[in-house]
This record gives sequence, C-alpha cells and structure tokens, in this order.
Amino acid sequence: MKKIALILSTLSITLAPAAISQTATDEAISSSRRAVEASPAPFFFPHNWIRGYTEFAVAPSHNEPDLGRCMFPQPVTAGGAASPCTAYARYLFSGYMEIQPLGQTFARHLFLFFEPRFSFGRNIPQISYEESMEPIAYDRAIGAGYRLPRNLELRLTQHQVDYLGRYTRLLGPADLRTTGPYGLYTTVSVRWSFGGYGHSGPPSAY
Repeated sequence: MKKIALILSTLSITLAPAAISQTATDEAISSSRRAVEASPAPFFFPHNWIRGYTEFAVAPSHNEPDLGRCMFPQPVTAGGAASPCTAYARYLFSGYMEIQPLGQTFARHLFLFFEPRFSFGRNIPQISYEESMEPIAYDRAIGAGYRLPRNLELRLTQHQVDYLGRYTRLLGPADLRTTGPYGLYTTVSVRWSFGGYGHSGPPSAY
C-alpha cells in the first residue's frame, strides 16, 4: 500500500503542473476568441464576406433531368435515335455564391447572390442513353437580399436560361421551343432559415 501511495503521489506531483499549464492555455485561447468576437467588423470585406459552394452531379441512365425542351415521346418523324432533340442532361455543374462586402452600418445586412447551373448531355428517354458531355443550357439566378431579424431574408431574384451550342437553333419536329426550366422570371420573396442553416456570414445582429 505504501508503494501504491508513493506512486500516486509522484504522479500527482508530476502531472499537476501540466494540468495547470493546459488550463491556462485554454483560458488564454478562450480570452483571445472573446476579444476577436467582441471587436467590431471592418467596414469593408468582413470575415466570410464571400461564401458559397460548387457541386457536380451525374444522373444515372434512365434518370436524366428533363429540361423541357424536347417532346416525349418523340414523334416518328423526329428520327428515333438520330433525333437532334436530346435535351436530357447527364451532368449538372452548379453552385451558389453570396457577396456581403460591408461590415458596418445598416448596409452590413445587404448581400448579392449568384446561382448558376450548366447542363450537359445527349440522351433520349427509352431510345438513346449516352455519356456525352455536350453542352445544353446555362440557367442562373442573380439578385440581392437583405437580412432581417429572426432569421428572415428579403430577396429579389431574376432568373434566365440561355441555350448553348446547337440548342440555339430549331431541333426538328420534337422541339417544343420552350425557354428552358422556369424560363425568364423575377420574384420578390421572403426566406426563413432555421436550425442554424445559412448563418455563416458576417454577424447580422440588430
């Protein structure tokens, strides 16, 4: 028992300074973080003033996104597998970006956003499934928003679709001549975020 007590005493004497040192280090880090959080944001380009994401998606065969450009089923006169109207995407490359350049005054709640999406592929459901990355369309939403209390945002959004490559022309009898997914529109909306989603940007406390 004396040996055990001696060993425990030695360990406690050895480890105590390390524990005290670690506690002091943790307190210093916490104090530094509090000081950074309490300091006012710079007027221009605050922390996380530009943020977003990019995404690349692949649609397996028989699951291709329909861009609403081609008739389905296609008429016999369209040419079957040789039909030029193949606006069923295999690949989607998209993203989202917010720019909130001001960190002070009421303008710190104002931000701009940009949401592009490119569609690529060459497919006809039940007739032809290919791995081609031929460009089909580019649709994007751009706009401005203003952060409100209680995780609310007021947004003005303008959306437009541009067809690419040969899709800028008429593509035979199966071509519906549409303006693309959702076409051209402008909306005024209110967005409510919950559970901490979408709040990685500059502080927006009122």
